[in-house]
Amino acid sequence: MRILLLTNEYPPYIYGGAGVHIEYLSRELAKLADVEVRTFHDQDQPEAQPKVRGTRYDTSAFSGCPKEFVSPLKALGTCLVFNGQGVQADVVHCHTWYTQFGGILAKMLYQIPFVLTVHSLEPLRPWKRDQLGNGYQLSSWVERTAIEMADAVIAVSNSTRDDVIRLFNVDPNKVPVIPNGIDTEEYQPRQAPEVLRKYGIDPERPYCLFVGRVTRQKGVLYLLQSVPAIDPRMQIVLAAGESDTPEMQKDFEAQVQALQAERPGVVFIPQMLGLETKVVLYSHAAVFCCPSIYEPFGIINLEAMACGTPVVGSALGGIKEVVIDGETGFLVDAGIDPQPPHDPLDGGAFAARLAEAINRFVDNADLAAEMGRKGRQRVIDHYSWSSVAQQTLDLYKSLAGKS
Repeated sequence: MRILLLTNEYPPYIYGGAGVHIEYLSRELAKLADVEVRTFHDQDQPEAQPKVRGTRYDTSAFSGCPKEFVSPLKALGTCLVFNGQGVQADVVHCHTWYTQFGGILAKMLYQIPFVLTVHSLEPLRPWKRDQLGNGYQLSSWVERTAIEMADAVIAVSNSTRDDVIRLFNVDPNKVPVIPNGIDTEEYQPRQAPEVLRKYGIDPERPYCLFVGRVTRQKGVLYLLQSVPAIDPRMQIVLAAGESDTPEMQKDFEAQVQALQAERPGVVFIPQMLGLETKVVLYSHAAVFCCPSIYEPFGIINLEAMACGTPVVGSALGGIKEVVIDGETGFLVDAGIDPQPPHDPLDGGAFAARLAEAINRFVDNADLAAEMGRKGRQRVIDHYSWSSVAQQTLDLYKSLAGKS
């Protein structure tokens, strides 16, 4: 079987969970079938397995439009190029709305089955309008059109499947659940206190770790709000980069600086970390915090658990399907408003509950160790990439001959 994967992110250009997903899925699928990955960047690996072909679309023709339109227009232009390059595949599989227009065209032009994986949904991320302006209406239109004409819509969690069926006109039988995975050989406990010292972290004191983008979706501002109520013996390590907007980055940095002035042990690492560094930070952490207000899955929780670290996470979306409350961590009610923009109804109360859960690990290394052990075993048992790839390939085969 010949498989064409379309993605914005691909190594070395990864900034979110969708990029991690496509990196590992493509690697595992390439062990089972002929795989080509087309990306929005400059990769050129025609002899590799998987084959990787990047396309950097020239946006100079977009100089006359508002700057927030450039990204969505670039996505459509890149998808046109993908199809103009020719498609010799038995199935096209798209990741994120950026590439879904490419899948729509491939289905119509080349008469092949079109599969997409839902990593997030535009109706549940209305704050994206702050980033895209009216381009958000374009991304929403592309997503709706793609989901409603795709041959299969893979949901990464049961809660995401429920959202797809609720929000779109789609046959439930076309919406299988195939979760994200984790490589437990790459992500496993590793002690290296010198790495902590490099970033100003005291290896002799416990710390709560956040890893992720600075975006409303990830809820990191509620974690910042919780810091005054967290026991001062607990360090707070924020490995945070890739803000949605410059304004959000500026506000985030100002809040971090204010916290650093009030109490010691608040460490800000303003970058996306490499694999080895991430593993060390996860491994040494007393607890990992995932305070998202919208999270279809949350690969970061698998990463933390694979490194033997308990998780304090919002009790919503895919988080509550991965983290077992009281066993591999603690789930915290975010109290999300059902109406857009879906913020917590009481952000202060949510922050207080986060602090209460984090504080349970200040003087309880045994609890952290036991939850960490159970968490690592859970990801070994349920979230291997080889299983994810096999389930995905089986889905492709079931669609063979359909278009």
